[in-house]
Amino acid sequence: MELRIVDAATGEPLPVGSVGEVWTRSDQNMVGYWNKPDETTAVLADGWFRTGDAGWLDEDGYLFLHDRIKDMIVSGAENIYPAEVENALLSHPAVADAAVIGVPDDKWGETVKAIVVRAPGAPEDDEALTADIIAATRDRLAHYKCPTTIDFTDALPRNPSGKVLKRELRRPYWSDKERNIG
Repeated sequence: MELRIVDAATGEPLPVGSVGEVWTRSDQNMVGYWNKPDETTAVLADGWFRTGDAGWLDEDGYLFLHDRIKDMIVSGAENIYPAEVENALLSHPAVADAAVIGVPDDKWGETVKAIVVRAPGAPEDDEALTADIIAATRDRLAHYKCPTTIDFTDALPRNPSGKVLKRELRRPYWSDKERNIG
């Protein structure tokens, strides 16, 4: 099996340690999706399978998965991977569960929004808790990666296998837009 990390937009290989899209090539790769030529063209490039996963390779060739490309938030010219922000949020004692999405922003294209489930006993004051959580993420992340807003909910929508349905979380914020990116 061959493995490489590429710039998702250009398909150009990236250097060791850089996060990009994971592409694979082997005799085991699929030939295509049955009766779906457009979907096949979108994921196959010169024998390489575009996984849709964001990851990076270390100096020894070990792969580290980072997130899903489709969940990446582009704010200004910066790429923000929700998993990194979610990990920072989940380290806060008042956060039981969290999901991060990109929402429209007139200046930056997208901005980071967190959807948070409070931990039992967490403060009920939304404004104070939001300020505290955002301040805590700033201790762990670059400023541009931190949530600009937080919505609180009782539970995150999940599919039967437990995966958060981010498209459902994004839908209300993008419903009046022509595109689902900024």
